Amino acid sequence: MTAMADRIPSSLLDRLPPLRGRLSENAELAKVTWFRVGGPAEVMFRPADREDLADFLKNTPSDIPVTVIGVASNLLVRDGGIPGVTVRLGRDFADITTEDHDVICGAAALDLNVAKAACAAGVAGLEFLSGVPGTIGGGLRMNAGAYGREIKDVLVAAEVIDSQGVLRWVPAAELGHSYRQASFPADWVCVGARFRGESGAPEDIKARMDEIQTQRAESQPIRNRTGGSTFKNPLDGKAWQLIDAAGCRGLTVGDAMVSELHCNFLINRGQATATDLETLGEEVRARVKRHSGVELEWEIKRIGVPLSGQPQGDRP
Repeated sequence: MTAMADRIPSSLLDRLPPLRGRLSENAELAKVTWFRVGGPAEVMFRPADREDLADFLKNTPSDIPVTVIGVASNLLVRDGGIPGVTVRLGRDFADITTEDHDVICGAAALDLNVAKAACAAGVAGLEFLSGVPGTIGGGLRMNAGAYGREIKDVLVAAEVIDSQGVLRWVPAAELGHSYRQASFPADWVCVGARFRGESGAPEDIKARMDEIQTQRAESQPIRNRTGGSTFKNPLDGKAWQLIDAAGCRGLTVGDAMVSELHCNFLINRGQATATDLETLGEEVRARVKRHSGVELEWEIKRIGVPLSGQPQGDRP
């Protein structure tokens, strides 16, 4: 029996509205997160389509927590799991089409697949997405970026469903994107996006994507169990340089380690827990603060609850 099952009433499914998508209790999340850690989702909901998701958001009681995840590439799920309902969009939200210089896609589409589709259609400017792990939905929420560009640089509009179940397109200018964040309401669920590039030769676009993939392989621990960049870059520096200068390269807590290849990445060497990884990240923040006076901000999103007796949250 998990700690989550001990703590949460078993009647949650009975309180949800009729839905056409798939519902499952105590869904294992460690199998889907890139870190391969974390407790279960109390209930996992995989909506059948946009209408099904809209019905869920409109009719689910407001006291039930709702969390939306993608492929969990930049996510740390705590060991106690996620209370309430965890929504995970599936293949019905992963469509990709092109229209002139625009690429229209669902929020569950992988960033890499969107870049590939743009390349095939001769749409330049979206190559950076091939270097961003994850899905478009997560990218919209955090204004993901790499190699000199960000989501906001190519976004025309996002398709969202609000907490009342209203589906609409929102212009990019109204989403409040800035460095690694957005200011649109937390209870909006992104279900699609329209991006705009420019005309380009597919062979040139592919060459740039290949260059990005080579750079990633040489500079990032992409073959390890990791979660992408751990901390945001401060305004006047690079997080990895501050971490390195504070002597944290190769630092360990349990089976969690600061990557020796790129020290803004944390690695699960095989048996790490979410607590190991979060504790290690907080130790890195503390050492950087002592060494340079800079307080690093987490870029990785940490969600869920710890197991009883485990530490949680940022330290001063």
